[in-house]
Amino acid sequence: MDINNFILSLIGFLIIAISANQISKYFQKIKFPIITGLIISGIIAGSSMLNFITVGTVNRLNFLNEIALAIIAFSAGSELYLDDLRSRINSIKWMTIGQLVITFVLSSVAVYMLTEYIPFMQEMNMLSKIAVAILFGTIFVARSPSSAVAVINEMRANGPFTKTVMGVTVVKDVLVIILFAICFSVAKAFINGDEIGFLFLVILLLELLVSFAFGIVLGKILQIPFSLKVNNKVKAVIITVLGYGVYVFSHYVKATTEQYFEHGFVLEPLLVCIIGSFVLTNYSKHRIEFAEIIEEISPIIYIVFFTLTGASLEIQTLLNVFGIAVVLFLVRLGTMFIAGIFGVYLAKDPKEYRFIAWMPYLTQAGVALGLATIISHEFPSWGHEFETIIIAIIVINQLLGPPLFKWSLNFVKESHLRAKVPEFDGTRDALIFGLESQSIALAQQLVKNKWSARIATLDSSKEISENEAYEIKKIDEISLETLNNLKLDKTEVVVLMLSDSQNYKLAELIYENIGTKDIIVRLNKRENFDKFHKLGAIIIEPTTAMVSLLDHFVRSPNAASLLLGMDEGQDSMDIEIRNNDIHGMRLRELRLPTDILVLSVKRNNQLIVSHGYTRLRIGDIMTLVGAKESLEAVKLKFEN
Repeated sequence: MDINNFILSLIGFLIIAISANQISKYFQKIKFPIITGLIISGIIAGSSMLNFITVGTVNRLNFLNEIALAIIAFSAGSELYLDDLRSRINSIKWMTIGQLVITFVLSSVAVYMLTEYIPFMQEMNMLSKIAVAILFGTIFVARSPSSAVAVINEMRANGPFTKTVMGVTVVKDVLVIILFAICFSVAKAFINGDEIGFLFLVILLLELLVSFAFGIVLGKILQIPFSLKVNNKVKAVIITVLGYGVYVFSHYVKATTEQYFEHGFVLEPLLVCIIGSFVLTNYSKHRIEFAEIIEEISPIIYIVFFTLTGASLEIQTLLNVFGIAVVLFLVRLGTMFIAGIFGVYLAKDPKEYRFIAWMPYLTQAGVALGLATIISHEFPSWGHEFETIIIAIIVINQLLGPPLFKWSLNFVKESHLRAKVPEFDGTRDALIFGLESQSIALAQQLVKNKWSARIATLDSSKEISENEAYEIKKIDEISLETLNNLKLDKTEVVVLMLSDSQNYKLAELIYENIGTKDIIVRLNKRENFDKFHKLGAIIIEPTTAMVSLLDHFVRSPNAASLLLGMDEGQDSMDIEIRNNDIHGMRLRELRLPTDILVLSVKRNNQLIVSHGYTRLRIGDIMTLVGAKESLEAVKLKFEN
């Protein structure tokens, strides 16, 4: 290979991949999966349209596909953590058998019966048709763990149905690679006219066993980077090199054995990588760190992989096979529906699961496309058409799979989404949980700033003194009924100053049932930060807050005094835009008092870079600093 052409091809492709990543973000805005945007960007840049990525470039950059496949296998293996599967092992076992065996067998039979309608299969002999049918059946079994995790996290789902889904998803992706290794070898024998006898089966079994053995060795080698005192970026590079090294070694073994024995001994790189990842995940202390590194590098890998895959496609071929892709999608859906009923029945799961058990397994992504890419390279005469059909099916699955999965989680009542934020009732009020000196001081400060404040306490032993400025109310327990009695749906801000366990119980109840916009938590233990953060809470850690405050006083005492309201007559304030007359106005058009300064504008919980030409929208939150009288005047104007 000419090194200059290789370097130019690589640089050119990387520029296109960066562009494809930006373009794919617009697809997300119209509710399309990001991989659809990457594939379409690749098609546009490929030889069938703009020809920025030529056929020669795709061939020269095949090593990028192999790197991507290794990382995809690492990702699938890292999801298979045995301790997480034990609680639902019976359900996972039967659902996996159903989805694996029934989907594979029925799909393969259905594809074989539809061969007259699949263009590239029409002229094949019977054995070749069987070979292609079982390859289709194998890929139809594959699922996307990353998509499942994304939906579960988005819905904050938890429960027996969710645990079964996650277990089946990761177990099935390990088994489908083993199934693929077997079917791929059988398919090559059928298509090439090789005899499938006792020797063939012995060699196939030996190839699988050796692949397993090398996978175990790889699992041990993968632990080496984590014993080095280097940062995660260096570890990520080492892991990527090791993954690609498996493919290089596999090619070397095959070429060497062909030279000496007239038969290429095939190590299955995907199987080696997934076993290596499984070994590290379950039999080392580096599971979490390994998963974090894979999660960090996966987006980059997917950008490269899906863009390059799109560039290898021909738009005319995609249009020609789209009809049969829809039919095969319905075939896959039907077989999964039957498999779902089978799994629920044998696992003795609740009857209401029967007709929705298939919904979580529809989505496909990296593993399915990776297997299709391998087939495309092995059988160039018809492999591209095969891969194009699979891509069309994956796109349909990506569009329909997540909504159906979400619907099924809502149906079994295992989703825990945030309740709708109550509308502002015109009164700025806060409810503080916990009766102590800090909560009393906070209530007094809020009242001083013209807020309505209340304190709720679980401590029945404390005597409550009457106070006209704020109300103190005793509560017996933390429950939804208690929150409703406190009329929390009319409260704008909740401050939690109890123990972390009590605070979390309150925060979760408020998040799922009340929807209060701002929940402020005083954290007691740092290790609980993440679970409060997932609920969108504003977290105050006293020790860190005090250090940060002192730091600001040291480095910028004037600004710290101003923001804390310590300067006489000065204060800071968050004001939400609720006045329709303000909607669409530029910042420079607001005619703010001269002693008011705009610090920031927050939109949809994200700070935006604001300037004089920034147009404001209803719901934007402006942070202002200035004289108290001026702030009150602006607040009255903006919020009414």
